[in-house]
Amino acid sequence: MSAHHARAPRLLRPARQETYEKLFSTVYAGLMTNVLLAVTCAPLLAALAIVRDPLASWPFFAVLSVLCGPALVGAFGCFAGLGEGSTDVLGAFWSSYRRAAPRALLICAGGAAAVSVLIVDVAAVAPTTWGPALVPFFSTVSALVMAVAFTLLVRLAEEPGTARLRSLVLPCLYLVVRRWYLSVLSIAVLGLAVAVVLLKPMAGIFLMCSPLLYVAWATMRFVVAPILPGGAFDPCDTARPNATAGGSD
Repeated sequence: MSAHHARAPRLLRPARQETYEKLFSTVYAGLMTNVLLAVTCAPLLAALAIVRDPLASWPFFAVLSVLCGPALVGAFGCFAGLGEGSTDVLGAFWSSYRRAAPRALLICAGGAAAVSVLIVDVAAVAPTTWGPALVPFFSTVSALVMAVAFTLLVRLAEEPGTARLRSLVLPCLYLVVRRWYLSVLSIAVLGLAVAVVLLKPMAGIFLMCSPLLYVAWATMRFVVAPILPGGAFDPCDTARPNATAGGSD
C-alpha cells in the first residue's frame, strides 16, 4: 500500500518557472500598454472626463479620436513584440508610434471624416419615407470604413516605415469583405472597448483596453495576413485579387 501511494502521481504540481515568467511578462505588457495608451490619448480622456454627454458632442470627439491612430499602432507593436518573446514594451510602443504617426493620423482623420458624413446622412434620411431602408445601408458602410481603417493600422504596425497607403487600401477592403465574419467580430470587440471607455474612462483605459485591443488586433492580423511582409498577396496588384490571395484561407 505504501509503495502504491509512493508511486501515485501528484494531482497538484507547481508550474514551471518559465510559465510564471511568461504570465507575469504578459500582465506587465498589458498594463504598460494601457498606461502608454492613456498617455498618448490624454486629451481625449480628459475631454471624456469633463464632458457629461459625449454622444451629444460627437463631432468634437470625432476630431480628438484622430489621436488614437498612432496610439493603436504603438499598442500593436507591443502585441507583436510580446508574441516574439520581447518584454521591451516601452521601446516597441514608441518605435511603432514614431514611425507610423503621420500615416496613422491620416488614416484616422479620413475614417473619422467618412463616418461623420455617414452619421449626418443617417440623421437626414431617418425621418424620410426611405429612412428604414437606407439606415442599415449607411450603418453597414460605416462599419466597413472602420474595419478598413483598423486593418490599415494593423498593417502599418508590421512595416510602418515603407508601407504605401494608396496601394494597401484596396487589398485591405477586399480582405475585410472576404472574411466579413471576422471583421464583424473585430468591430464588435472595438465597440465594446469604446463603450467601456465611455462609461468608465479611467478604469476602461487602464484595465480593459489592452485585452480587448489584443483580440481585435489578432483577429484582423489574421484577416490581412496575405498582405503582411512575406505574405502571398501583392498590394500593388489589386486588379486580380483572387489570383494572388485565393489560397490564403
